[in-house]
Amino acid sequence: MDLRIFTEPQQGATYDDLLRVARATEDAGYDAFFRSDHYLHMGGVSGLPGPTDAWITLAGLARETSRIRLGTLVTAATFRHPAVLAISVAQVDQMSGGRVDFGFGAGWFADEHTAYGIALPEVRERFDRCAEQLEIITGLWETPVGATFDFVGKHYELTRSPALPKPVQRPRPPVIIGGTGKKRTPELAARFAQEFNLPFADPDTAVAQFERVAAAARAIGRNPDEIIRSAAQVVCVGRDEAEVARRAAAIGREVDELRVNGLAGTPAEVVDKIGRYRELTGITRLYLQVLDLSDLDHLELVAAEVAPQLR
Repeated sequence: MDLRIFTEPQQGATYDDLLRVARATEDAGYDAFFRSDHYLHMGGVSGLPGPTDAWITLAGLARETSRIRLGTLVTAATFRHPAVLAISVAQVDQMSGGRVDFGFGAGWFADEHTAYGIALPEVRERFDRCAEQLEIITGLWETPVGATFDFVGKHYELTRSPALPKPVQRPRPPVIIGGTGKKRTPELAARFAQEFNLPFADPDTAVAQFERVAAAARAIGRNPDEIIRSAAQVVCVGRDEAEVARRAAAIGREVDELRVNGLAGTPAEVVDKIGRYRELTGITRLYLQVLDLSDLDHLELVAAEVAPQLR
């Protein structure tokens, strides 16, 4: 089981905060450091000092880390032109020596689009644009050096693009697609993804969605086993009940609720729940959503007392 740390910086974090967590992630032996791609806080927090840009953050971390993989859950198709995004991600892949995983989705959070004047089309158009963007981004990366890339779609058109720069990873960085959409999401995953992620889903929901992705892959002649199954869950682990309660309070959650909807409790409890989830769903990768970025001891505890029991 790969364990990855997943952060939500829009809730209130500076680049220096993220750097400390990324370095702790690497030192503790985790597989990767991921962050969300949002420009507005959610819930009852201030979000101060304000958002940080996902790919600028990852570019900085690419130079300040050496081993962990870096990526987004997930970059919104509404935020950036696909050709510009392809350039940015390829550059971060170069800066990291080939350690980028590219999480990508259609976009959904209406308030952040309104707040920053970003267009949020209706759902059908969002998915149409997302599909075209995936064709463009992967097409630019996969075009051989010296050749050009052309694309004509409903929403985007590229003519004789030199398709540069190239990422280090060939033919391209792994693409992660996720979510609970029953038709378009599995179809996009079958066409483009090396990994499918289910965020904050119960086992029954996850099993059903993973099977939709597998069916979509089989429908286009692809082996479903090529697509890694992963999940994301909020984590709140303590050595005893008092420590669990303290960590839950720090993120504004109730312990009983977290035990139902996340990974909360002692290391033994959490290992048992992850094991049952893995057995039911077939996941081989887990993103641990860490919401208190000041609590580096939390990361060290999970690395020392949870991770070794999942190998």
